[in-house]
Amino acid sequence: MTNQMLMYLMIVTGGLLGVIIIAFVIVNNKLKSKETKYIAQLVEGTKTKSFSADIFYQKIYISCLKIPILKRYVSKIRRRLEIINLEDEYLTRKQTAQIVSKGLLVIIPLTAIVIYLARHNTILMLTLFLFELFFIETFMESMVDKIDNQILKQQVDMFGEMRHSYHEYNMVEEALYEVAQNDEVEVSRQVEKIYEVLISDDPETELEKYYDIAPNSYLKEFAGVSYLTKEFGDRKDKDGASLYLKNLNNIVQEMQLEILKRDKLDYVFQSLSMIAAIPILFLDVMKNWAIAQFAFTRQFYNGTLGFLAQMAIVIITIVCYILVRTLKENGNTHVTQNTENPWQKKLYKKKPIKKFIDYIMPKNGTKEYRKVVTLLKDNASKLKIEWLYINRVTCSIVSFLAAMFIIFTSHQYAVNYVYKEPTSDYNLLGNMSEREEKSAMQKTQNDNVFLDKFKNDFSVTQKDLKRAIQKSEEYGELTEKEMDVTVQRIWDKLQIVQSQYLKWFELLISFIIAAIGYYGPIGLLMFQKKMRQMEMENEVMQFQTIILMLMKIERVNVEMILEWLERYANIFKEPISRCVNNFESGAWEALQELKNELTFTQLIRIVEGLQSAVESIPIREAFDELDTERAYYQEKRKESNERLISRKSMIGKLFGFAPMVVLFVGYLIVPLCAIGLISMTNAFNTMSAM
Repeated sequence: MTNQMLMYLMIVTGGLLGVIIIAFVIVNNKLKSKETKYIAQLVEGTKTKSFSADIFYQKIYISCLKIPILKRYVSKIRRRLEIINLEDEYLTRKQTAQIVSKGLLVIIPLTAIVIYLARHNTILMLTLFLFELFFIETFMESMVDKIDNQILKQQVDMFGEMRHSYHEYNMVEEALYEVAQNDEVEVSRQVEKIYEVLISDDPETELEKYYDIAPNSYLKEFAGVSYLTKEFGDRKDKDGASLYLKNLNNIVQEMQLEILKRDKLDYVFQSLSMIAAIPILFLDVMKNWAIAQFAFTRQFYNGTLGFLAQMAIVIITIVCYILVRTLKENGNTHVTQNTENPWQKKLYKKKPIKKFIDYIMPKNGTKEYRKVVTLLKDNASKLKIEWLYINRVTCSIVSFLAAMFIIFTSHQYAVNYVYKEPTSDYNLLGNMSEREEKSAMQKTQNDNVFLDKFKNDFSVTQKDLKRAIQKSEEYGELTEKEMDVTVQRIWDKLQIVQSQYLKWFELLISFIIAAIGYYGPIGLLMFQKKMRQMEMENEVMQFQTIILMLMKIERVNVEMILEWLERYANIFKEPISRCVNNFESGAWEALQELKNELTFTQLIRIVEGLQSAVESIPIREAFDELDTERAYYQEKRKESNERLISRKSMIGKLFGFAPMVVLFVGYLIVPLCAIGLISMTNAFNTMSAM
């Protein structure tokens, strides 16, 4: 390489090194700039940590959808959460996964406990697993109720912010926009949705859509009052206060009363559900204790009567648990049922099933048809009448199959007891010694030889059995007296084994149980109706609050008040809906027809006030007593809630403690006393004979 070429190479290398140094300085200066630092912080904020709870719950949600059993619960939970979260899919999935995860954390240890406690009783174990399905469903619903109650409590704080913002801007839309900026609470999404409704091109139509998805009636009232204030303007009351803010205060008072009522009901019922459920877990524990302490009860607990007693307690526990949950949740109209394509609808589409259901279902226009439809409407049930009858038939079939299963299993228990229990006379003092038990089991095995030989021979006589025993190796050397005792014992066992077949009265009992199952759904609806009647006074007082808010707003008429009452009605929804539909045909006549349908005095007075407002006097004058006696109605509402909670508490305790009482009295005390008296009587008779 020449010196000239070496010089050129050094120049190029130096130039490249200079370019690299200059580029490094420029890039370094940019990295030190504020803008670059801000971008670096943003990038750093988007980096996920080694563990992210949000991503974890999103993955759990997707995984649960792939599992058939969990998918049902996931769909049911999200139907309620998506109403609360209003199109926030990410949050809905996260909360759904959290609830399902907590449910699994409860159900898995509970399943382990059930398997351990009922490991020797397969039938009881399967029954307990069935009961777990009820338990986990109510547990998950209670988790959603907590979110619902949290939204209600947030609304109280939100209304306080709304009052402050309205004082500042004196415009409903601006105040709503200001309150909606608080992203930390879930209720802000509802406020944002109401704001979008009010500024839309067709707010009235959008408002009707929002009424269908609002999580509670108080947000409906708030949205409606905000819309009326925006359309017709605010005005001052006689004392100079803003009518809009006064209506907000009325809604807040209603919410506070509802929060107090829910808190008290939760406090009263929080332990009743568990009290009703726990006894079922200790059936085998109590059985083993009783047999260990009082050996003479072995025949009862290990025999047919013990098994039937266990099944009776399980059924009573499940029924009482369902009634306690129904009693607590009554009055809360949650949209959790899939009414678009439920399993009843899928079954009803099949022609054979449709023909059968149409045949047993009362015909349209008949008295029975109107009675059933009225019962569904009184309960605000989403079920159609054909779906109800599918439920009735399903419950009847399941009840019949369950009864037959229990009967056949009881026969098997009787046979197993004869074949497996030690053959001996038990005393009242305790268990047999190990030597006595071994001898008794040997005697049972010897008896089983003859039972296996003659159990299918229904023509065998006691003399035939005696000849066979005398020729046997097991009992061939007995004395005449011992032989007679042995023959009688084996003959009694043989009669028990040969009598274990389906009898006509057992089949009759199964049909009776099927009939009870057929009327079960109707009975549950009637129970719910009775409980809903306890909520009548509470609902009418809510109507009074709605009228109090509307009667001072200009351009409000009787028809608009009826539409509002229909929107928030639950128990009285059906008659008010008919009145709204017939209003254009004749206002006074429609109200008179509504009045004739009602039997609740306080609601009849409201209808009479509406009739007066239709004919002669303004709405404000027709209901002026609501304003002047507002404090009285508030106190009456509180007292009504106290009476409602007291009645529900009394009925709830009756059902909640019933399984516990049946367990201790029916499964422990009564058998001990009855079997003890029988044993003592037999002992005295034996002593007298000697």
